[in-house]
Parts: sequence; C-alpha cells; structure tokens
Amino acid sequence: YIRRHFHAAPEKIFARVGFSGDHSRTIALVQSGAYEVGAVNYKVWESEMGKGLIDKNKVSVIWKTPAYPDYQWTVRGDVDASWGKGFTERLRQALLAMKSPALLAAFPRSGFIPAENADYAPIKDVAKEIGLID
Repeated sequence: YIRRHFHAAPEKIFARVGFSGDHSRTIALVQSGAYEVGAVNYKVWESEMGKGLIDKNKVSVIWKTPAYPDYQWTVRGDVDASWGKGFTERLRQALLAMKSPALLAAFPRSGFIPAENADYAPIKDVAKEIGLID
C-alpha cells in the first residue's frame, strides 16, 4: 500500500520504521502514538475491538488488503510413487470434502478451497516489485 501510493519504501517516508513482533502490540503502539501507522491481521483487530481494547478516536482502519492466497498445503512430488497412484488427488479430495469442525480445528481452518500455482502470481508480482526476488 505505502509503496504503491507514495511510490517509495516505508523507510524513505517515515523517520523510523519498526517491527513490534505482535499484532496486538502494533495496535497498542499506534493507539499510544508511539507508531504513526501499523499493519495488523484483521482477526486480531476484530478480537481487540471485541474486547474493547481499541479507542476508535485514536485508531482507525485506513486500508484493507485485497483478498490474496494465504496458507497452502503442499504435497511432495513423489507421494504417488510412495503411497500409490492417485494418492495426491485422493488427499486433495479428502481435504476439500472435510466438513467436521473437530477435524478442521486441528489445522486450524474453517475449510479448504482448491488452489493452483497460478493463484499465487499476485504475491510473486509484489515480491518482484519490492526486490525480494528477480
């Protein structure tokens, strides 16, 4: 967001850039005035709001990250050879069909959706844009 809208790295815009190490701590640091801006996970934000820990007169959401592929589950390329032809697809189908809250809690996820390597192109594009990869 900052790079795209200000056309510069955060280090070039702000006098100091920090890493709090914790989303709740980031919220507290912005709220106290120690940080001017922070990036936090929406689940942490919602949890802190629910607990009444955020003063919306001091802190507000200025931007939400668009949806992007997040966690993914990867299988080794040789599992069909080890576990039998079609194992990869059977595993994929089992994960996609999983509906049991008790089983899903072990991951912890509310469910699985199909994904392909191409789904991660936006992440790769950003990594290239900021110089993380060639």
